[in-house]
Amino acid sequence: MFEEGSKRLLWWLLIASRGGQTRARILQTIRVKPSNANQLAEDLHLDYSTVKHHLDILVKNKIIDALGEKYSVTYFVSDRIRPEDLGEFLEKSWKR
Repeated sequence: MFEEGSKRLLWWLLIASRGGQTRARILQTIRVKPSNANQLAEDLHLDYSTVKHHLDILVKNKIIDALGEKYSVTYFVSDRIRPEDLGEFLEKSWKR
């Protein structure tokens, strides 16, 4: 399960700050299928630069990990966060 600090960080990144809904959609998607920025932009019908911006925020905060270089970078939910815990958190957060 998440530590209290992780819960607060996720709450801020996904609920309290601008762009949180987009970051939540990205996390929901890569939780099921690790993807690169271009795949995410297509799957979520978002601009590539928007997706890249939110991916950078999630990587910086260690919520997701990036593997690869340049355009072949694939994003995964970080090993620090169990995917099933993230799903539970997202469900509870959006019900509030």
